[in-house]
Amino acid sequence: MDGSENLPLWDLNTVFPDFDSEKYITAKSRASALSAEALEFYQKSQKPLASEDAAAWLKKALALNEELGSLMETLSAYTYARFSTATRDAQAMAELNAVEALMLPAKRVDVLYRNALAARKKAVEQLINKDVYFKPYAFVLREELLFQSRQMAPELEDLAEDLGRSGADAWSRLQEAVSSNASALWDDATGARKTVIELRNLAFDPDRSIREKAYNLELSVWKSVELPMAAALNGVKGTTNSLNARRGWKDALEKSTAQARISAATLDALISAMEASLPVWRDYLKTKAKALKLKKLAFFDLFAPVEKKDSPLPTFSWDEARSFIVDKFSSFDPDMGAYADKAFASRWIDAKPREGKVGGAYCTDFPLSKEARVLCNYDGSFSSVSTVSHELGHAWHHECIMDQPYGLSHYPMTLAETASIFAETIVSEAAMAQAEAAARLPLVEMHLQDGCQVIVDILSRFYFEKEIFAQRADKELGPEQYCAAMLDAQEKTYGDGLDPEKRHPYMWAVKGHYYIPSLSYYNFPYAFGQLFGLGLYERYRQEGQGFVKVYRKLLSETGAMSSVDLTKKAGFNIETPEFWLSSLQVFARQTEVFKKLVGEGL
Repeated sequence: MDGSENLPLWDLNTVFPDFDSEKYITAKSRASALSAEALEFYQKSQKPLASEDAAAWLKKALALNEELGSLMETLSAYTYARFSTATRDAQAMAELNAVEALMLPAKRVDVLYRNALAARKKAVEQLINKDVYFKPYAFVLREELLFQSRQMAPELEDLAEDLGRSGADAWSRLQEAVSSNASALWDDATGARKTVIELRNLAFDPDRSIREKAYNLELSVWKSVELPMAAALNGVKGTTNSLNARRGWKDALEKSTAQARISAATLDALISAMEASLPVWRDYLKTKAKALKLKKLAFFDLFAPVEKKDSPLPTFSWDEARSFIVDKFSSFDPDMGAYADKAFASRWIDAKPREGKVGGAYCTDFPLSKEARVLCNYDGSFSSVSTVSHELGHAWHHECIMDQPYGLSHYPMTLAETASIFAETIVSEAAMAQAEAAARLPLVEMHLQDGCQVIVDILSRFYFEKEIFAQRADKELGPEQYCAAMLDAQEKTYGDGLDPEKRHPYMWAVKGHYYIPSLSYYNFPYAFGQLFGLGLYERYRQEGQGFVKVYRKLLSETGAMSSVDLTKKAGFNIETPEFWLSSLQVFARQTEVFKKLVGEGL
């Protein structure tokens, strides 16, 4: 990719023109008024009246919730989108805080609504069973009743939300601000510096000396900020433990499982299948070391390109990435391709890495404008193309579900990752299929590389977080304890596939997911999505274009039922390891292909 290429910044004008715009100010005012209206309604509804029409009450409650939720989500997504691309922008930070303050009464509305719903539980069940208007809401209403049984008294929930702004949420923002602005001196002669994000992007450089230099500098940066990062993680996990105990959750994992809309049996089956696949992944890592002519892979070699001299891994300009993604999406579903093209043309993607912008990638949606936006840090690699396709998969999911009532448009992380993985698979499978024989090696390796992250590294994150929650229940942890727990988790997963002296002890500081107070164990849904997405793709390969309508309907229903019930509609039983193991066989087969290609190339 030409390094001088002008990568796009996103255009948010159709959501709100600016913080000072009449549209934004009006939306904040309406949100405040609607919160007050909802609070009054639910405060009067804590006990049903003898003459109350339950159906009329529930219809009004759903309408209030949907308007308020849509408004608040849009304001929250907009302020975070502005902040995440400019973490030093004082106005963006001020508005982020202002919207968080605005959301406090809305959070109280949620608590009072659940209590009012519980007070009418018998009537609600009758409406769900007999009234066609309410039947589509059956799952979400029962889910609200479950979460009502796991909440504190309204005044305590209100206090927790208020304290969260200067507590766990502030610790989370600290991690984002530090990680997005931390940098190291790269060139003594010129004084040039590189941010941590830029250093991590160098993990894809073909020159091992560059990768190693970037890795060592990155570790030195994390070492220099380890105390505030450890304090932030202590604050988040300590708060989570305290609130979970008061709300009646057994632990953070029980809550996370409920939020993911899966059963404990599903999670156990998924984790056991991931563990069973570890020998395959270690075999892949050893083969990659052989391909790179190394005795052992270091952590900084995980993303190293594996190329034959006569066929290096291609790079893509932004326009080439657009053309490639749109074409491959269109080969599956022309409407999906047209949507991706519109996202590129409308500047719905913020692709340019820059100081003050958060690392990684995400997709966010704005219910009021019925649009989505994608953030990434594009570097021209095929991995970066894959990331853009992944995030556009999220955006397409939003497009497929946006006409559902707001209350039926929210899906868990497990199912959210399904659409993104499916989109990513379309692109990677097409790339491998059309590649010449000599070019297959880097593409097969790239897919295995991504799979290794989603299965092996995410399993290490699961082990790490489980251990940290257990330890944090008794004490605050220092940086050395976080590092030790991370290295132990990497030993259990990567094993002899990585050099034990060159792993990454500071991955706990790198991943912002650990610092999200409201969502623990953020990462296992990626493994769920990866393997369920592969299962869906295999079905598409068998059924062809007839699967397109099935897939769209599946996406449109992700907000209306549990993950277990939805996947049953696709013909899968996710509560047994067999399904997960069958999807993992895709990687086992690719590892054998990779070994053969490496052998032929040496």
